[in-house]
Amino acid sequence: MIDFEIPEETKAVREKVRKFVQENCIPAEDQLEERGVAPVIAELREKARAEGLWCPFIPEEWGGMGLKPLANALVQMELGESMLGALSLNTQGPDDATMLTLLEHGTDFQKEKFLKPLLAGEKRICYSMTEKAAGADATGMQTSAVEDGDNYVLNGEKWFSSSASVADIAVVMAKTDPEAARHRRFSTFIVELPNPGYKIVRNIPTMHPENEIREQLGGTHSEIHINNLVVPKENLLGGRGNGFAMGQHRLAYGRLRHGMHNVAMAQRALDLAAKHVTQRETFGQRLADRQGVQWMLADCASELYMARLVLLHIAYKAERGMDLRQENSIAKVFLAHMVHKVVDTALQLHGALGYSQDTPLARWYTSIRSQRLVDGPDEVHRWRVGRNVIKAYEQFGTTAPAAGGDLL
Repeated sequence: MIDFEIPEETKAVREKVRKFVQENCIPAEDQLEERGVAPVIAELREKARAEGLWCPFIPEEWGGMGLKPLANALVQMELGESMLGALSLNTQGPDDATMLTLLEHGTDFQKEKFLKPLLAGEKRICYSMTEKAAGADATGMQTSAVEDGDNYVLNGEKWFSSSASVADIAVVMAKTDPEAARHRRFSTFIVELPNPGYKIVRNIPTMHPENEIREQLGGTHSEIHINNLVVPKENLLGGRGNGFAMGQHRLAYGRLRHGMHNVAMAQRALDLAAKHVTQRETFGQRLADRQGVQWMLADCASELYMARLVLLHIAYKAERGMDLRQENSIAKVFLAHMVHKVVDTALQLHGALGYSQDTPLARWYTSIRSQRLVDGPDEVHRWRVGRNVIKAYEQFGTTAPAAGGDLL
């Protein structure tokens, strides 16, 4: 039997988070400019903690809600409806995936000094891996880390370090063993900020308009120069040579979180579209009553339905410790395209209003283009998926194992 029944306690948590987002986070978006980011976030976090909503997937013994993959997925698919949702529960990226890395690979010292303040919401963290020279090939990184007594000295540059401008801590990947096997050359270091050796050159302008509010929320992507950055050996995270493997594990969750939030954003966009077409009349008829409009809404609903099924299946496999790398890559690409299609359709149905800044659609539209690039561009994931299709056929005589065949 295939059972899609969600446990009652999980439904209750989802409903509680949904209510919190709808009644607190979405209304608070309009208060950011007038009241300021810090007071709004502080108030939301106080309300969230009072309701027992904090760090959803972090174990209870570390102050979190202890949610398993399915419950967390359902919660994230609610939080993503507001740009303040994840921040309110201290489950925002890039902090969330880095908390997981510290929880799994950090020493007792590192957990006490760095993880606990992150879990308490007292500090923010950024992840500096990407470089201009390497791009999508993380093994092409050139930033170096050389032993010097009780320290490592790092030199190089980083590109698109998200949230660096609000970070109190940076996790930096650098090459420690140039002659080792390609995936064993890199190590990860924890850096306290500010630090003269870790210089933010600029927040990189993107197609998504920057403003002070976005910067304070951590929505920037920075170019970093690393010059004789001294890091104590006790800040080496996860052991020498394990940086690449840890990075891939971390990014795996990040891809899924992006996908979960994409579902939430698409759902809110579709709701906005449905509200508009039921209220708007042209030539004596509601937009909602026109067949062409109904087809557009149907296409969006279909995309969202498939997106939810994809994430539910991945959550199912995650809860059972099954290999989900193929599904993760498939989902990453599909969900990035899904949210673009739904938001684009919602914008189109709003007409000139959608193109204006009077709804969030235009802002979302310029933001979501990044989803086809972050955590690995489409082409890399499609290459990996296609390679696995060939491997499956050569091994089993059918491509089914690489195309969801284990469902049947």
